Amino acid sequence: MSFLSDSALSALQLLFQFDPVLWSIVGRSLWVSVLASAIACSVGVALGAWLGVVRFKGRGVLLTVLNTLLALPSVVVGLLVYLLLSRSGPLGFLGWLFSIKAMVLAQAVLVLPVVTALTRQCVEDAERNHGEQLQSLGASAWMRSVLLAWDERYALLTVVIAAFGRAVSEVGAVMVVGGNIEGFTRVMTTAIALETSKGDLPLALALGAVLLWVVLCLNICISALRRWRLRHDGAASEPMREVLA
Repeated sequence: MSFLSDSALSALQLLFQFDPVLWSIVGRSLWVSVLASAIACSVGVALGAWLGVVRFKGRGVLLTVLNTLLALPSVVVGLLVYLLLSRSGPLGFLGWLFSIKAMVLAQAVLVLPVVTALTRQCVEDAERNHGEQLQSLGASAWMRSVLLAWDERYALLTVVIAAFGRAVSEVGAVMVVGGNIEGFTRVMTTAIALETSKGDLPLALALGAVLLWVVLCLNICISALRRWRLRHDGAASEPMREVLA
């Protein structure tokens, strides 16, 4: 117990004394996750909204593959990105392996199916309610996807927050493609794994506390958005009512 309490006390000291090593790892981790989430959400929201509206042959197979990718292990994503970026890979000329860019790419690939699948489900539910009316007004599939995505923007904000949470808590892919290089590609999750294996519990506990705090803040934001949407449901659906009027 004395070892655990000493480690916890040392972790608190690292946090409140603003240890430069600790906070550089935190900043790098947040920066990588923000970039990866932005890329994945930019592509995933557009693709998911389109899939929620269009109907074509083979769509069911595509959705099955998409849903399967939701459970894709992060180390498999890391391996695939590693093969792409290795010297003998098709993207080896970029020289991104063991860099921040490779980590951003790996996290974006990992998060993209999550954003696409959740957005598709959200827009498809809205399509059931408003799709026929919009189609009767002459709205194309592309226009319906845009209007419905905008009408469900509060739900999609929740998707964005969830995507960031998935990215910031990821460890396997970024360790494979980033190499966990000190001062360069080391992020919170990989640092926790390394420091725990080394027996440096104070730094691991401090980073774990920060990671838990980030996840807690994300859950608070999601809950706040849900309450906001429930209180302002009428105002949020007003644009759709104007279109359908």
